[in-house]
Amino acid sequence: MWAVENCEAAGCQRFAVNTHHLPEKWQGFDAGRDITFFHEPILLETGGGLKNIEGWLEEGSLLIHNGDIFSSIDLRKLVNKHETSGDEVTLAVRSTGGEKRISLDENGRVADVRSEVCGLPGTHIFTGIYCVNRSFLRRIPAGKVIAVIPAFQDLVREDGIGAIVLDEGDWMDLGDVESYLAAHRTLALEQPMHPEAIIGEGAVIERSVIGKGAMIAPGARVTDSVVWPRACVSGEVRGMVITPDP
Repeated sequence: MWAVENCEAAGCQRFAVNTHHLPEKWQGFDAGRDITFFHEPILLETGGGLKNIEGWLEEGSLLIHNGDIFSSIDLRKLVNKHETSGDEVTLAVRSTGGEKRISLDENGRVADVRSEVCGLPGTHIFTGIYCVNRSFLRRIPAGKVIAVIPAFQDLVREDGIGAIVLDEGDWMDLGDVESYLAAHRTLALEQPMHPEAIIGEGAVIERSVIGKGAMIAPGARVTDSVVWPRACVSGEVRGMVITPDP
């Protein structure tokens, strides 16, 4: 939801969402939005997933936002930079906040990716958010499980990939449990206790987020955790993400 709302704020009106794990959880999410879902029984990776939506694309720019990223970055700046640059790809990068795998030259262009093209040290963090032209998808082979990074590296060799440094706003990678929990603690992404959560007598909740309809058993203790809507907790949990039973 965060990614969709941020892309809407940048002017996006049509959306393609790749699904893999628990695709049924997306039911009803497209209410009021023009969203097309592309299910991947076998996860196609970042490049294969892009190639998979090629037939859906219209002419013009495509804004890509990885699903495991939270961001309040003003993506209008990225879109504007891309559409005025003439570049095939424009990456949104940051100066701090993670591992630096993108090398920018003195002109602000991408000179290396993961130090694998020219051996240059990283200077910036790739946010997992970028713009491409439709023509970029021709660089990705069809029917392959493949990352998008090799196509980026091909463009680096052609001096065809731009970047914009966007240090304003929040940005966090939610790709593992530790970072997901840290985002909820640091950014307060949701209200700590939903009013429709059911909290048993004597339950203790510390530095945690409890979702709508979640049930915390009497005497349970929840610490540094996120309990999803309709999930149930008994006993003691610490540093965990609790999801509802299937």
